[in-house]
Amino acid sequence: MERYLSYVVNIAAGSSERVLQPVYRINGEARLAEEVVDSLPGYRAMGPVRIGNDAYRQVQHDVYGSAILTAMHVFFDERLGERGDVTLFERLEALGRGAVAAFDQPDAGLWELRGARHVHTFSSVMCWAACDRLAKIAARIGLEDRAHHWRARADAMHASISERAWNAKRDTFAATFGGEHLDASLLLMHELDFLRADDPRFSATVRAVERDLRRGDFVFRYTQPDDFGVPDNAFAVCTFWYVDALAALGRGEEARTLFDGLTARCNRHGLLSEHIEPATGELWGNFPQTYSMVGLINSAMRLSISWDQAF
Repeated sequence: MERYLSYVVNIAAGSSERVLQPVYRINGEARLAEEVVDSLPGYRAMGPVRIGNDAYRQVQHDVYGSAILTAMHVFFDERLGERGDVTLFERLEALGRGAVAAFDQPDAGLWELRGARHVHTFSSVMCWAACDRLAKIAARIGLEDRAHHWRARADAMHASISERAWNAKRDTFAATFGGEHLDASLLLMHELDFLRADDPRFSATVRAVERDLRRGDFVFRYTQPDDFGVPDNAFAVCTFWYVDALAALGRGEEARTLFDGLTARCNRHGLLSEHIEPATGELWGNFPQTYSMVGLINSAMRLSISWDQAF
C-alpha cells in the first residue's frame, strides 16, 4: 500500500507544469506509444491486438481528483509509516489549481473517447473532489487559511456543476454540461460525497440510469455510439457502481441479488473481464480487468455486515 501511494504521489509531484496524464507506465515513465501487433490475431481472431495505450496523450480532467484522493491517505491513515506533511500538501495544491482551471473545460472524459470532447460531469465532479479533499487535508494539518481557501473553491465548483449538469426536463444529472444523455459514472456522485444519499437528485439520477443504461441485470457505461459504434456489452464495474448506489439508497436486497449474479460470472479463478454480454453473461473485453475486480471488492465491503453488527 505504501509503495503504491508513493508511486502516485511521486508522479503527481513530478508532473511537468502539474499537468497529469491519465495513464503512466508501471515504472512511472510518461510515454506509452501505442502499436498494433499484426502477427497476433486476437481473441476469436477479432483483433487488432495493441501494446501501449495512446490514451496517455489525452486530456482527462478527472485525474486531478484521482491523484489527490489517493494522496489523501498519507494524511489520514495512521497505519502508514510515512505521513503527509506541509511540503507534500503544497505540491498537491498545484494540482488543485489545475482542477479549478479545468473543471468546466472539455476533455476526453473517463471513457477515453477519442472522437469527441465535452465538459464531462464526472470529470468536473472529480475536480471538485480535488478541492474538497484539499480543504480537508489542510484542516487536518492545521492550515486553517488554506482550508478556507479550498473550501471556497470547492463550494463554487459544486454550485456550478449542480446548475450546469442538471437536466430538469429529464430529472437527472446528465453525462455532460447541458447534455441529454447519461453515463454510469453519475452513479458515483454519492460515493464521491458530491451528493448525499438522501438527496432527491441522487435517487432521481439512479432511476434515470436504470431506465437508460440497465439491460437485464447489467449496466452499460453509456449507450450512445462511440469510436467503435453502438456498445453491445455492459461494463462490469458499472454494474458494481449500481450495486453500491442501491445499497446507499437502502435497496439492499436488490443490491445483493445483483451482486450475487455478477460474482457468478467470474471464471474458475474468481476473475472478471472488462465487459459482460447481457444476454448470455459471457465475459468480453480486456481480461482480467482490475477495474472490475476493484468494483467487486468495493461492493463486497458495502454489502458486508459491519463488525459491530456481527458480534
